[in-house]
Order: sequence, then structure tokens, then C-alpha cells
Amino acid sequence: MSLRIVVCVKYVPDATGDRKFADDLTVDREDVDGLLSELDEYAVEQALQIAEEADDAEVTVLTVGPEDARDALRKALSMGADKAVHVDDESIHGSDVMATSLVLAKAIEKTGYDLVIAGMASTDGTMGVLPAILAERLGVPQVTLLSEVKVEDGKVTGRRDGDTASETLQASLPAVVSVTDQSGEARYPSFKGIMAAKKKPVEELELDDLDIDADEVGLEGSWTAVDSADERPARTAGTIVKDEGEGGKQLAEYLASQKFI
Repeated sequence: MSLRIVVCVKYVPDATGDRKFADDLTVDREDVDGLLSELDEYAVEQALQIAEEADDAEVTVLTVGPEDARDALRKALSMGADKAVHVDDESIHGSDVMATSLVLAKAIEKTGYDLVIAGMASTDGTMGVLPAILAERLGVPQVTLLSEVKVEDGKVTGRRDGDTASETLQASLPAVVSVTDQSGEARYPSFKGIMAAKKKPVEELELDDLDIDADEVGLEGSWTAVDSADERPARTAGTIVKDEGEGGKQLAEYLASQKFI
């Protein structure tokens, strides 16, 4: 029986762009370029490595987001994933991690899975809690923050590295795992992979396909909300110290005034 791997990926604003909030206090995703979250590339890479080791495996990449989120799926498909699922519905706009996890869980159940792989966090929200919440919704074990992961004999085994020690964790499939940026460099899509990705299937789903009511997601269905947001203050001119024999003293006085020393 084929090993069914689902990788959750996210289309995020480019960290080098001018990121800001929209009028409804959600992250502005229209006025800034987006891309596949770098941390999710590690999840795709681990899924591909597991599939290569298995006798028979299929890798599906799944994302929730607007039309532009297809770019994240194309990147993952060009890396080597077999197919993609895109959940796109206007009612999802503004969903927090709880509402998003509901959509992902329903989509994963509809797709079918043995192993779900996610990155350690998204590069926009950086919460890192979605894999655990997803495992709870699916009712399966979670093995998170792994720097190494293997699947064998119906079990997933991984190594989690801490500050002072490493531990080996194991769970029976089906399961949810997340991998860190120490799990191995993600492969770069080849020209052949980019061309092949154009022919790979991308399934489009809406909330009705997942039996989810609009009031369960979006701004109204979310458990959390942003009450206010202010733009980061512009950088002020720094203090210039001209060394005319007293530079060291002036520098020490400045550091002391800022309570650095």
C-alpha cells in the first residue's frame, strides 16, 4: 500500500519586502511579493527523502490561501512533490491558527494520509503551534521539531535536538511531524522539475467541499483578534562621536546613559 505523505505549506510575504497590516488589521498580502515559506521547504525536502526511501509513496502538498498561494504549490511541485491541493475561499480571509488548522485538518482527511509533515513555524506568524493543533484535530500522535526523520515498519522516528541533549522520538502512523531548519538543505528545483510541475494535478477546494461553515473561519470564526497595530517608528539619526582625543570617554558615557554598561 502506498505511503501517503501530505506536506502543509504556506505562501508568506517576502521578509525583505515592506510588510504591514491591511485596513482590517490582517497581514497585507496584496501589496508585497510572496513566496513559499522557507521553513516549509525543509518539510517538502524531508517528505521527498522519505518517499525516495519507500517502496511506494506519494507526496501531496497542501496550502490554504488566495489565488497567489498557488505559487507556493508550484515551487513544491517543481521540487518533486507529486500533486497539490489548494483550499481557496474568500471566507477564510483573516483566519487565525485555530481556524486555519480546522481547514487543514478537513482537507487532509479528504485527501487521505499516513504522515503529515510541516515546517517548524511560518516565517510570517512564527507561532510554531499549528502542527500540534493539527494533530489534536486529526486525533493522531505528534512528533515535532525534528532535525532527522525516518519512516519504517509503520512508524515514524525522529531526533529532536535540544540545547544540552538530543532525544529520539517515535510514533505509529498515522502521525503529524514538524521538522526544523537543521533537518537538511532543501533541494533547488531543476529545469526539468519546473517543466514537469506544470503538468502535475492541483485540486481546488472550497469550504463547501470540506463541510465547513463560513462562520467557523475568517475574522468572525477565529479565536484571536488583533485590536490595534502601529507602524514601526522610522529610524532616527545615530549619534556621531568625533574622536579628538576624548572619543573613548564619550563612547563610554553614551553606553552608560543607555544602560549598556
